[in-house]
Amino acid sequence: MDRASGLSVRARLALSYAGFLMLAGVLLLAAVWVFLLRYVPDRALMINGSVDAPHPGVFPVRSNLLRVFAPRAAAVFALLLAFGLAGGWVLAGRMLAPMSRIADAARLASAGSLSHRVRLPGRKDEFRELADAFDEMLARLEAHVAEQQRFAANASHELRTPLATSKALLDVARSDPRHDTAEVLDRLHAVNARAIDLTEALLLLSRAGQRSFTPEPVDLSLLAEEAVETLVPLADRHGVAVETVGEVAPTTGSPALLLQLTANLVHNAIVHNLPERGTVRVSTAVRPETVLLTVENTGEKVTAQTASTLTEPFQRGTERVHAAHAGVGLGLAIVRSIAQAHDGMLTLAPRSTGGLRVTVELPAV
Repeated sequence: MDRASGLSVRARLALSYAGFLMLAGVLLLAAVWVFLLRYVPDRALMINGSVDAPHPGVFPVRSNLLRVFAPRAAAVFALLLAFGLAGGWVLAGRMLAPMSRIADAARLASAGSLSHRVRLPGRKDEFRELADAFDEMLARLEAHVAEQQRFAANASHELRTPLATSKALLDVARSDPRHDTAEVLDRLHAVNARAIDLTEALLLLSRAGQRSFTPEPVDLSLLAEEAVETLVPLADRHGVAVETVGEVAPTTGSPALLLQLTANLVHNAIVHNLPERGTVRVSTAVRPETVLLTVENTGEKVTAQTASTLTEPFQRGTERVHAAHAGVGLGLAIVRSIAQAHDGMLTLAPRSTGGLRVTVELPAV
């Protein structure tokens, strides 16, 4: 935005300081003048006069006093003005020095350097709070940009893989006409289905982040029961027992997105479980201001560091990549995005006996 040039903040502060100092000087000299005229005895001001006359020499002496007082008062005003301007300029410069550092950091950030920090020294005050808030904003922005860059690189890789596989299959079929066409078609169908699943997951992730939905009353306990009922056949194939417990947990949001959130959590808990006799426990709870959806599963032990990275897009353990039930790597990323779109929070914690405890906390009605 183009703006007309004006006085700098430092100049305005210096002028304000000098003006305040001049005003204080005027008030002080006025008080001195009033004191001389009203409270100094008349005899102290008299030079001429007789005893019979009340005070015949008072007015001439007061006139002389004004002629003596005025030049000295003007000199004091000039000194105060010079001292106020010089002192105000220096003090304003020292007070605004932190703002200069913050402005330099902002210019570097606008140029693309997000690693720079203000790191303002000294005790806590308004400028330090502003600098610390700016540093925190830069740190979050840098982490967000890095996450987006990783997401773009991983998404490009994930999308490139099925396309490259399809091209290789078509090249093989073209170079060898005697090759089994049915096998090529089956493999192309599987690769194409995975590419479609990945694309739909990316679209869902984008839609959840845009908050393009109308909030409606939702009961998380009903969504949990619906998701579990839908995924019972999958649990039976994996030999996993699923248990649903809890109380009515009313919240507001998109029923479709919250059902997707619940289904993703239950699906992950089923497929990433023990090879035999695994269990999944889905529960809901109500707190004074929030409602909770918790999904726990048995499985291999997961470190806290690994658990903290599972919500990033395409972050999967080695066993997840090569497993027959490997997903597209966006399940928990979608869950986190849906939770944030509903002003909620997603928490992952490893269980001491193995597996994960995933909790979604949403605002209560």
